[in-house]
Amino acid sequence: MRRAQLDDSFKITRSPVTLREMVCNRLRQAILNFQLLPGDRLVERDLCDRLGVSRTSVREALRHLESEGLVEFADARGPRVAIITLEDACDLYELRCVLEGMIVQLFTLRAGPKEIAALEQALAENREALEGAELPEVIETVQNFYDVLMEGCGNRVAATQLRQLQARVSYLRATSVSQANRRQASNAEMERMVAAIRSGDALAAHQASVDHVRAAAKVALDYLQRQQEHQGEQPRELFIPRVQDEPRIER
Repeated sequence: MRRAQLDDSFKITRSPVTLREMVCNRLRQAILNFQLLPGDRLVERDLCDRLGVSRTSVREALRHLESEGLVEFADARGPRVAIITLEDACDLYELRCVLEGMIVQLFTLRAGPKEIAALEQALAENREALEGAELPEVIETVQNFYDVLMEGCGNRVAATQLRQLQARVSYLRATSVSQANRRQASNAEMERMVAAIRSGDALAAHQASVDHVRAAAKVALDYLQRQQEHQGEQPRELFIPRVQDEPRIER
């Protein structure tokens, strides 16, 4: 993995947003942008100097990022950028199949014209970003697409569960989208989701969502396998749950 450079934009300037949130955001983006790589030691003094903040702010941010799964306190040597193992990635992709498939299916059944129009706009913004935007902007447009789905699915618990995985999902998404030819394929898969939603075919929308996750998983797992020297170890086959014809419960 090629390391991107940390520049002056990494340093914190004061604003009404809490300092911990700002430090969290900067560190999170540095991880998702591959400026900080898996296994990198996160030395408090160095981070304080680079960010221009106190140790307390850095420590609070690191603990928060630990709860997101992006930082780990693995040993006495202090925190480091979390290493998402092949097994971890398989677990996350299986859960994505369940949660995203259900969210897309529920969105198809519950969304109105306004929500569908917002989804089409998010897809168009992703397509535009693919024309030449940097990786962070591409990832942001994908997340915006899923934000529309989560807002419009009508199941707050499912949306909350998926949001709790967002940091690690975004890291794996950045890993897969950064690979050759994946960007265009990803957008085409999202287009198939939107087409099924537009036609009101909830089962087809669910299948398109699962197909999208499985395609992303193949690229990311192959990459992790090479990076983590698991050449002799094949990723396990992902478990795909059987879709329910009617996922809604009468309210």
